[in-house]
Amino acid sequence: MANVSPEIAKATRLAGGKRMATVRKDIDPNASYSLEDAVAMIKARATAKFDETIEIAMNLGVDPKHADQLVRGVCVLPNGSGRTARVAVFARGAKAEEAQAAGADIVGAEDLVQEVQNGNINFDRCIATPDMMGLVGRLGKVLGPRGLMPNPRVGTVTMDVGEAVKAAKGGAIEFRVEKAGIIHGGIGKASFSSEALVENIRAYVDAVVKAKPPGAKGQYVKRVSISSTMGPGIKVDAASVVPAAAS
Repeated sequence: MANVSPEIAKATRLAGGKRMATVRKDIDPNASYSLEDAVAMIKARATAKFDETIEIAMNLGVDPKHADQLVRGVCVLPNGSGRTARVAVFARGAKAEEAQAAGADIVGAEDLVQEVQNGNINFDRCIATPDMMGLVGRLGKVLGPRGLMPNPRVGTVTMDVGEAVKAAKGGAIEFRVEKAGIIHGGIGKASFSSEALVENIRAYVDAVVKAKPPGAKGQYVKRVSISSTMGPGIKVDAASVVPAAAS
């Protein structure tokens, strides 16, 4: 903490420690709870002064270093994510107009490529028409590490840009397994009803299960947990959210 006295820094750490001790109270770190119970516990402990994001983490039985064990896809959350995504579309002519009419925040071609190359990445989702991929391909080293590179597998390389923009604005979120075999994502806000969060979580898990790669052997979904931005993680009993045949 730059420019903060040692006394204030210590007081801040102590306050944070007391808060975490409070929100962890009555949570058994070794127990797994039903999805409904876990959601209720998370909501009760999301007491920050802002609307905390509710996140899910899934530990999968895959090794992403192997191409046939990559897990990637898109999920349309039935109750939205609670976050308004800024959407950029690479398109020309009628398709550019279609994207604008659908609510895209940024639309362009060569000009948008130049903006991104200059470091101006003011969007959360990126969509492109197939004919634009020759241009967009130049941005792989910039967009790829940020998870923004358009990809036909998740519906972001498409001629139906209008529907893609509406989906992105309406709660469609992408997921991609990380090196440790973990997938995580924001599935709503603490202000959502418990029912809405449960529906979103089930939709997210279902999408991940359907994206099971051919190279995955044995138990696919090993562990599931949920948390809020400022709260503890709570283990979810996989049987309460993952179909037995897919677990």
